[in-house]
Formats: sequence, C-alpha cells, structure tokens
Amino acid sequence: MKSLRSRIGIGLAVSAAAIAIPLTATTASAAEPPPGDGWIIAGGWKYPSKEACEAEELQFAQQNGYSEVWCEGEPNTVYQIWNR
Repeated sequence: MKSLRSRIGIGLAVSAAAIAIPLTATTASAAEPPPGDGWIIAGGWKYPSKEACEAEELQFAQQNGYSEVWCEGEPNTVYQIWNR
C-alpha cells in the first residue's frame, strides 16, 4: 500500500504539470473527460497500463465518495488520476 505522504507528494507534482500543460497548449479537445464536467485531479502514480490504474484507483475513489476514475498517461509512467 502506498503511503499517504508519497501519494500526496506525487499528486502535487502531477497537479502542477496538469495546470502547466493546458497553459502552454495551442489547442485542446473538449471531448475528453478530464478536466471538465466535474472531474477533479486526485493524484498520480506509476502503473503498467491505463486499465491497471483505473482498476486499482477505483477503490480509493469510492472510499472518498467518488464513483468514477480516469487515468491519463502512457504505460509504465506516472498516470494522472482523476475522480468524479
């Protein structure tokens, strides 16, 4: 189990990146779920795949009153984790 301190630290780093990237992007697609329509950044962690990320993070989301998880990233890297 990941410690809360490490999850928060990684989440803050991913959040800063999530804010910086849209500020530097030239175009954005409104069709993808996060960050619009009620999605909030929940943190970040390294997973082998999007499916593994969403499957493991769903339990944490549900413990905190959310029902959906969306993981954004590339395999074997730190995924941004969004909840709604």
